[in-house]
Amino acid sequence: MFKLLSFTCLLILISINSYSQKIITTLIPPQPIKDTASHWVKKNRIGFDISEIAFVNWNAGGTSSISGLLKTKFNRVYTKDNYNWSNELIMRYGLNKQDGIELRKTDDVFQFNSAFGYRNDTISNWYHTAKFNFNTQFTDGYSYPNKEISVSKPFAPAYVFLGLGAEYATKKKDRMLYLSPFTSKMTFVLDQRLANQGSFGVEKAIYDINGNLIRQGEKSKIELGILVTGLYKKEVVKNVTLENRVSLYSDYINKFGNIDVDYDLVLDLVVNEHIRTNIGAHIIYDDDIKAKEDVNGEQITVGPKTQLKQTLGVGLVYDF
Repeated sequence: MFKLLSFTCLLILISINSYSQKIITTLIPPQPIKDTASHWVKKNRIGFDISEIAFVNWNAGGTSSISGLLKTKFNRVYTKDNYNWSNELIMRYGLNKQDGIELRKTDDVFQFNSAFGYRNDTISNWYHTAKFNFNTQFTDGYSYPNKEISVSKPFAPAYVFLGLGAEYATKKKDRMLYLSPFTSKMTFVLDQRLANQGSFGVEKAIYDINGNLIRQGEKSKIELGILVTGLYKKEVVKNVTLENRVSLYSDYINKFGNIDVDYDLVLDLVVNEHIRTNIGAHIIYDDDIKAKEDVNGEQITVGPKTQLKQTLGVGLVYDF
């Protein structure tokens, strides 16, 4: 199986090298579709990344593996006079299979963002904006190699941000800054086992000295705080685009000044209209998310830690 996959990936790499000689001046990036009658601008993107490595009689050793990542992004923007309504749906799901090891999840994202803004005149780039954000996952997550007990599930957690503020946005939407002094952060943990453990910051269950349950853990937590988000997107060199997204949140009541950080960086390298290479880094710090460590075969909950995910992929992209 891995021999066949190796041959397939070799053909893909040969195709990439062949195309790479043609992209200097002829590439025209796809343009979003604008419905002038309804004032909507629509943009859709579907991509699939694959990476593979195989060993046959390799003296230095190694483990054969193959990874795949399916990702989609759908944008709908309504613009009329001084009004702007932006909607974005992001979905990603990735799997990895190593020789002799069970199938494992590498990425799992379901995110919806919506912002409605009003500006005083058509010249200003500042908007009075209401924002909504929803974020969860598709399937159970595990702290590998433990595959018996899940550490997260769909809607466990799920995060909702809802707030009012001011937003600066350029016409191309390549630079954006949002400032909200009144944003509610709602955390949902709809799995009772995880809620009883106090996962993701909800209030955990109460037991008596004999271990009998007195009160179930809370399945939700509501906070009110300040939110700052930013986006910066730029073509740093020909056919190479850098995109930065950052979100900073601090709760007024619970440890004000303790900032939750969500930073996402993506470097997109265009080979041709449908083949791209991307390099990404995602950093998260949330004081409510406690890390787990494996000690003598038992998972122990420790304090919060900085979470880091790095990605490198080559794949197909289709815009429509």
